[in-house]
Amino acid sequence: MHRAGRAIRILALLVGSGVPVAALAAAGPERPALSDAQNLFYNGHYEAAAALALSLRASAEPDLANHELRASALLFQLKALLKADDDGKDEAFKRCGPCSALMTSFLAETGQGRGLARTMLAARPKDETALFCLGKLDLNYVWLQLGLLGRKTGWDEYWEARHSLDAVLKLNPRHVRARVARAWIDYIVDTKMPWGTRWVLGGGSRKRALAAMRSAAASETDFFSHVEAEFALWDVQVRERDMAQAADVARRLARDFPENRELALFLGANGRSSQR
Repeated sequence: MHRAGRAIRILALLVGSGVPVAALAAAGPERPALSDAQNLFYNGHYEAAAALALSLRASAEPDLANHELRASALLFQLKALLKADDDGKDEAFKRCGPCSALMTSFLAETGQGRGLARTMLAARPKDETALFCLGKLDLNYVWLQLGLLGRKTGWDEYWEARHSLDAVLKLNPRHVRARVARAWIDYIVDTKMPWGTRWVLGGGSRKRALAAMRSAAASETDFFSHVEAEFALWDVQVRERDMAQAADVARRLARDFPENRELALFLGANGRSSQR
């Protein structure tokens, strides 16, 4: 079955037919995998992605990638809820009914994932997976505090993320996901922080970030690492108002993730004009 078709089927099981999520973990030959949760995530079905990731964990060994994905899905649920509010900061969070429970789940998920990563690193200090996931979980936390809530906190997590990702890239300069995450640091520091703060945070560069994302998106890698790089490139191109290039990337992504409403809305507004 095509990836998107399988994702839609699992979404229907999760939120349409009333089948309990836990039942999916014992579905025999059709048992879902983490890749199905990833498909749900990139189709924009964040609640279902988080629920499926949690159900897969019930009968499996500790899985750092699962923690990282579920934390990201919870973060994107919060982002979607707060984006709908004009303020989008601390006051918006206080007005958001579901946000408190989502925040509790996100913080617990992030704490569990970071604890597992640190345990792995204590045994194997050069474990690329543990280093990357620790950095990515830290960045999720920083983005929640600084980006969504407008709180000036998370500096310890920022530095841990930066050092962890730099360590991954020192071990493996071709690590696509680490290249993308590190590029996000460069971009956000350069575009969102005042000059003095940029210096304190080790500097950043929007041009370097965009070049790194283009390079990562063009690299040979596994499917979901490529997808993450493409989504990052699309996001930055939109921020840079490069709508023609962003529409090209969005069309590629929409072929694999036709359920992603944000892609559809963007292409509805920008897709045709970019082809003229």
